[in-house]
Amino acid sequence: MAKDYDLVILGGGTGGYVAAIRASQLGLKTAIVEKEKLGGTCLHKGCIPSKALLRSAEVFRQTKEASDFGVETEAPTLNFAQVQKRKTSIIETLHRGVQGLMKKGKIDVYEGYGRILGPSIFSPTAGTISVEFADGEENEMLIPKNVLISTGSRPRTLAGLEVDGEKVMTSDDILQVEALPTSLIVLGGGVIGVEWASMLADFGVNVTVLEYGPRILPTEDHDIAKEMHKQLKKKGIKIVTNANLLPETLQKDSNVQVDVDVQGEKQSFEAEGILVSIGRAPNTENIGLENTDIQKTEQGFVQTNDYFQTKESHIYAIGDVIGGMQLAHVASHEGMVAVEHIAGEKPFTINYDNVPSCIYSHPEAASVGLTEEQAKEQGFDTKVGKMPFQAIGKALVYGEIDGFAKIIADKETNDILGIHLIGPHVTDMISEAGLAKVLDATPWEVGETIHPHPTLSEIFGEAALAVDGKQIHG
Repeated sequence: MAKDYDLVILGGGTGGYVAAIRASQLGLKTAIVEKEKLGGTCLHKGCIPSKALLRSAEVFRQTKEASDFGVETEAPTLNFAQVQKRKTSIIETLHRGVQGLMKKGKIDVYEGYGRILGPSIFSPTAGTISVEFADGEENEMLIPKNVLISTGSRPRTLAGLEVDGEKVMTSDDILQVEALPTSLIVLGGGVIGVEWASMLADFGVNVTVLEYGPRILPTEDHDIAKEMHKQLKKKGIKIVTNANLLPETLQKDSNVQVDVDVQGEKQSFEAEGILVSIGRAPNTENIGLENTDIQKTEQGFVQTNDYFQTKESHIYAIGDVIGGMQLAHVASHEGMVAVEHIAGEKPFTINYDNVPSCIYSHPEAASVGLTEEQAKEQGFDTKVGKMPFQAIGKALVYGEIDGFAKIIADKETNDILGIHLIGPHVTDMISEAGLAKVLDATPWEVGETIHPHPTLSEIFGEAALAVDGKQIHG
């Protein structure tokens, strides 16, 4: 029997389940169709498990450095089985929490594969959802007034380089390994590649990063990318840029060996395995888009307007499936905007220049707004303030003095254009920068904000003062 809903959401990841909760709050009868587990990639294959592993790597590294703080310990050993057990426990706890939120919001959850059907006896427009259950039960038909596509993404692979899950892996595969390799090639020097390279190096793995472009972290500010390169090399990570891997040369035995074209020179690399980390592809196949008028980009991402409506006005799409900033917190806010628009509210559209992004490597990096390069490309006459962590007392106390804060402002209006950080705990501090951007703050206003001493956050005030050459400790 077909069931009627105000909203059916395809995909129960971070964007999908947050949208469902907001829809429930607004009085919409809501259902989620999820083919795997509530929480999606972020909870089960991305943000949470990788950060749990990164935390274990951090503790392992800090324990090895404990003598610097006057704490004498025997040489620590890594129990990777316990590392994985802890990771799994965190995921299970959060998964139960999401399930509880669905019950609290009276949101129906269908554990199956959802597809959008074309106009039919159930509905004169495309949008009826057919739910195919994994256990072979008869399909269920859901008839929503509105549909929200939140099917997420998957690791992108390199043509000709077959992923086998053992010698050639994606981030999905390596999260499940029972034992760490002694050496690994990380293909791709973007955010995910850098996080994995940093983590594995802290665990004691011999890591080589092969980046196709001229530098790692190509979307970050040039100064941040340069500093990250420097700090990763200090860990012993080998970084090769302008590296074009030749898939046809791959050889697999006890190790893998592959050739790379580096600006016309062929070089060979060998390791226990390869981690392919070259971005993510949208999950738009086989969900029924061909039954609609929905348009996609050349890269396969669903096209929407500022309220995340597709060409079919009653079908919305959010998160990784629409491209843009493929971040969990972005998907959540996109979902809330979409649902509020469905409910007849007047939500603010998202200004993506005000969205913070984070890199959870060691050192951490975080940013919001324009890079210095972007600001100049857009015609701004800029002024820049930089402050090193080595000038901040708490950084010395904490034992991490590498890195800096960088603030970019418009000379004409004095508005802050971008804030970029690399160093200790910057992923926790970037929210102040995000608030400054939302409130259209000036460096003077951030500099006049009294930051408590001694804290790492003092670097904001100092960097803001440095924009006009008024820093105290620099």
